[in-house]
Amino acid sequence: MDGQELDLQLAGGPSPGHLSEAVAQRTAPRLQRAAGLARASVGPVGARTALRRLHQAGCAKLRFPRASGPGMEAVLVNTAGGLTGGDRIDVELDVEAGAALTLTSQACERVYRSLGGAAQVLARLQAGEGAALAWLPQETILFDGGAIARSLEVEAAASSRLLLCESVILGRQAMGESVRDGLFRDRWRVRRGGRLVFADDLRLEGDIARIAAEPALLGGARAFATVLYQGEAPEDRLASARRILGEAGGASLVDGFVVARLAVADGLALRRRLVPLLGALASGPLPRIWSM
Repeated sequence: MDGQELDLQLAGGPSPGHLSEAVAQRTAPRLQRAAGLARASVGPVGARTALRRLHQAGCAKLRFPRASGPGMEAVLVNTAGGLTGGDRIDVELDVEAGAALTLTSQACERVYRSLGGAAQVLARLQAGEGAALAWLPQETILFDGGAIARSLEVEAAASSRLLLCESVILGRQAMGESVRDGLFRDRWRVRRGGRLVFADDLRLEGDIARIAAEPALLGGARAFATVLYQGEAPEDRLASARRILGEAGGASLVDGFVVARLAVADGLALRRRLVPLLGALASGPLPRIWSM
């Protein structure tokens, strides 16, 4: 009996027959997990919007390409190259009164198979009086066995303009991918003047392929999106949204918000509907990265 086995015996540990299992558990390396934090504040300087504060840590980075108009554009970059169980990314944006900011992502976010737990993504957004905030990350692609819990929290002034979009692809059909099992949780909380005005929760867990095939759920669609708009002439924007969506989705006017849902067969069909929809709702041009 070697020293390690004796130590286990004296400590009331496992018997020699279970020694190899106990040692394997003690010596198994902890898998490295990605963690990132991106925090930015922007405000008006003359007729333009300028960066006030910026903090970034870990795998989350913000880049600010030169904007063609008075507003700012930010591009969120995940240098980890995707997400898996145990990863976490936090994004915090503060758009001061009279400022304008559009955020998108460098690429589609990929959620790979999890070996345990879910990736966590939390976004906290604030928009002051007369501010314009567009939250337009590119699609999230869920791979088979992937697990992600995502939360979007927004505090907006009544006079602010908002355009919020989150879109999901359940495997890339052109690559022969399918999602048989996994976890996708999406939580929205939007407050206007401190009052909760929009709350939405989505949970797909377990046999996602079967769930997505249910007629009352996705009806076989493998790509879907939720879009929320607050701004000028909501009735006119609602009519435009319904015309663009057609039978691929629907839109409603809820407490001054235009809320649109879109569910289609694949990622390409999603882009073909989503880009015109966002273009009709946006107060300015979409980020170049969204061009098809």
